Amino acid sequence: MDVTFTKVPGRRYRMTVVRERGPELAPRQGPGYDDYLPHDAVHFLVEVEAGLSGGVFGRIAAGQSNIFWATDPAVRKRQARREAKRRPSGAEHADMARSETLASLCEPLWQLRAGQRSDLPDWFSSMEPGIGESQLVERILARLDDFAARWHPLPAGGSVTLSWPFRTRR
Repeated sequence: MDVTFTKVPGRRYRMTVVRERGPELAPRQGPGYDDYLPHDAVHFLVEVEAGLSGGVFGRIAAGQSNIFWATDPAVRKRQARREAKRRPSGAEHADMARSETLASLCEPLWQLRAGQRSDLPDWFSSMEPGIGESQLVERILARLDDFAARWHPLPAGGSVTLSWPFRTRR
C-alpha cells in the first residue's frame, strides 16, 4: 500500500491511498495541518516503526475503509455495513491505542527537538515512565526528521509517498 500526502493551498493536505486489498478509496483531506508534520503522517510513521498492523493504516492496508471511504457510492454503503458488523479484535484495539499514545508522545518531542516549542505539554508527565527515552521513540523521531525534511520545502501540489511495509491479512 502507498499513501501519498499532498500539500494543497490554504494550509491543508490531502491523502490518497493505493492498495492491493479492498475497494478503491477516495482522496481525503487530512486534519491537523503542520508545515513539517501532518497529523496522519505522524500516525503512519509511528505505526510503521512500531509494527502496529492493527492501527489506522494497517487496517486500511488489510482492506478496511477506516478513515477513508470507497469512491463508488454503492460499494461505500456495502463496505460501511460490512465494517459495522465486524468488531475490532483485542490486538487491533491495543495497536490503535498504542498508535494514539506514541503519536501524542512523539509529535511534541519532535517539536521540542526541532526548536518549534520550548517545553512539553503538562500531560506529558503522566505518560509511561521512560517511554520518551526509549529506542522505539528515538527511531520514530528519526523517521519524523526525515519526513519533515522532505515535506517542509514542498510547494502546494507537492507530495510525499510513504509505502506500508507489512504484508496484510484479511
